[in-house]
Amino acid sequence: EVQLVESGGGLVQPGGSLTLSCETSGFPFRNYAMSWFRQTPGKKREGVTLIFSGGNTEWCDDSVKGRFTISRDDAANTLYLQMNSLKPEDTAMYYCAAGNGVSGAWCFEGPYIHWGQGTQVTVSS
Repeated sequence: EVQLVESGGGLVQPGGSLTLSCETSGFPFRNYAMSWFRQTPGKKREGVTLIFSGGNTEWCDDSVKGRFTISRDDAANTLYLQMNSLKPEDTAMYYCAAGNGVSGAWCFEGPYIHWGQGTQVTVSS
């Protein structure tokens, strides 16, 4: 059974930090591109950043450049998102996703076949 379980979300003040984790099982994690998406009420899920199986990364949302860092631990089958200098506009449900195959649309939902249930991040004073 494929499982992706996000954790680490919560309430944080503006300027604070959080680290999200996505623990996975049931598929060959090291062979998959992994991504973080986020969604606010009434809006579509949007890509934030992703990391390929070789470790290369891409940004999907320029607003998080320099503040967020994606990483992966293939031995632990776990994906991470270090979020610093958080802003109220970062408030969203954050999802991890796993994709495999050839695609040029990694910032969109299409290539991803496994999804977590999400973890809520709220940035507020």
